[in-house]
Amino acid sequence: MTDIIQLLPDHVANQIAAGEVVQRPASVVKELLENAIDADATEIKLIIKDAGKTLVQVIDNGKGMSVTDARLSFERHATSKIKSAEDLFQLNTKGFRGEALASIAAIAHVELKTKRAEDELGTAIEIEGSQVKSQEVSVTPTGTSVAVKNLFFNIPARRNFLKSDTVELRHITDEFHRVALAHPNIAFAFYHNGSELFHLPSENYRQRVVHIFGNKTNEKLVPVEEETEVLKISGFVGKPEYSKKTRSEQFFFVNQRFIKSPYLNHAIGAAFEGLLKDGYHPSYFLNLTVDPKTIDINIHPTKTEIKFDDEHTLYAILRSAVKHSLGQFNIAPVLDFEHQSNLTTPYNYKNKAASAPTIEVDRSFNPFADEANAKQPSQHRQFKKAPAASWESLYVGLESKGNNKQEDFAEVAFESDSKTESIFSDASVETAKTTFQLQQKYIVTTLKSGMLIIDQNRAHQRVLYENFLRHITIKEATSQQLLFPLQLHFTPGESKIIKDLKTDLEHTGFVFSGLSEEEITITGVPVGVPESEVSIILEQLISDVQNDVPDANFSATDLLAKSMAKSLAIKNGQSLNGTEQEHLVNSLFACKEPNVSPTNRPTFITMKVDDIEKKFM
Repeated sequence: MTDIIQLLPDHVANQIAAGEVVQRPASVVKELLENAIDADATEIKLIIKDAGKTLVQVIDNGKGMSVTDARLSFERHATSKIKSAEDLFQLNTKGFRGEALASIAAIAHVELKTKRAEDELGTAIEIEGSQVKSQEVSVTPTGTSVAVKNLFFNIPARRNFLKSDTVELRHITDEFHRVALAHPNIAFAFYHNGSELFHLPSENYRQRVVHIFGNKTNEKLVPVEEETEVLKISGFVGKPEYSKKTRSEQFFFVNQRFIKSPYLNHAIGAAFEGLLKDGYHPSYFLNLTVDPKTIDINIHPTKTEIKFDDEHTLYAILRSAVKHSLGQFNIAPVLDFEHQSNLTTPYNYKNKAASAPTIEVDRSFNPFADEANAKQPSQHRQFKKAPAASWESLYVGLESKGNNKQEDFAEVAFESDSKTESIFSDASVETAKTTFQLQQKYIVTTLKSGMLIIDQNRAHQRVLYENFLRHITIKEATSQQLLFPLQLHFTPGESKIIKDLKTDLEHTGFVFSGLSEEEITITGVPVGVPESEVSIILEQLISDVQNDVPDANFSATDLLAKSMAKSLAIKNGQSLNGTEQEHLVNSLFACKEPNVSPTNRPTFITMKVDDIEKKFM
């Protein structure tokens, strides 16, 4: 037999590696920004076109590369970050694998321009699908410019799996936030399709957080500072009243590298225990500094997962530090008698000696004195009590009344009992009831052929979804005016989403009197929507737009109707009376598609009598 194991060509191996390193345009942004930071850049520009599908360009003023380094940088496992395996446990750079540029060059058109400060001329290289098309001398400023064009041009299947521009831009913005927050000392600029989205100067950490998430964020932040032999913590957590239903403002940085750690996230949740409502998550922007020898970053190509030597110690220190900050800034209640204002001695009485209290006694007061004989009452008795009636007078004439009208009394009692029986008979209620609620989650009703079981949450979602669609597309919805305008604060990105959906929201019943970059003023809401639910509905809507936008045939109207139906639908665990149950059943089967919820999940199931009989065989 012939040998069947073959060594893959370099361009095939590069495309396979690119499948791990480059998942979407945001992956390219992350790798290029981290390379610019490793090059000691102080100013970095990110230029995006068509959400990264057409162009991703990063320009920095770093130290640049020589002619040889520029050509060698596109080879697999070629890196300047490490020289031996031991260096993996002393990493102070973002990258170390040497796969990023080689993977990007394998699936895109790449143009590299670079120059060192000591060189008079720089180098320009063009690569298409791992093949070097040209390399020549170029006049370029000090630093490096990498332009990635036509991503996945030679892998059409991967390009077809990309989401809409809205979703891809959100992923790019998330990566930009993570890098910009980790390095507040570096100036960043972010441009998309010619418009400037972010312009961040070199600043301190608090200013960087405020510039990214809006000026209103400044009053939400609680500083966290702690330094031990094992761990140094610095950064901010959000106040409990500003918590969100999404995890969009949760950032952990270990040695200036963004990571995801459910275990450490649980430590923050434990510190906020008792301060948050159910379903809400705290905001935090925390920098953790540990010894590089105690962590392992070489776990995943994205390098967002890290293994720690002693996670339990980090958990305890992090939880204690956050809890201490919440108590120190009077966010959480603390038991500290030295700082209780009601136990503090006033300054004027600080040096005065305690004086004995004076006691005054009214010697003429006698509680057993007869009021009739007391001519001069005491000054403490200002009102006279009415003389108490004799107890025998309570029963005067009672016996005669009972003897004279005993028959009438029995007749009245009998009539009362008969009326109560006819109106509130349990038998009549039982016969009229055709539905009942099971586990406060399902509504069970009968059919000619058997039994019908309805999921109350999904059924109500379908009813509300079709109602909202009708209001938006056919007629104007009714709005209820608020007595006082409702002011809600969002980040600039979230406010832009609300502005884009403003017209459709107004068709459902919302009335806006002001829409600024960070504040939204609402004067009217749809009928039946409580004022306390408005912020929850809009947050859910923003989350759905950011995460669940379909790739094709996107309809803002459809998404809005689905999101609002999901927010306002009856929740599982909510008790319904008989009238509400019947109304929900009738409303469901009056819908155009009662079989499925807006998310295409079944709303009810049927059990025939034959199926039930089989259970007893």
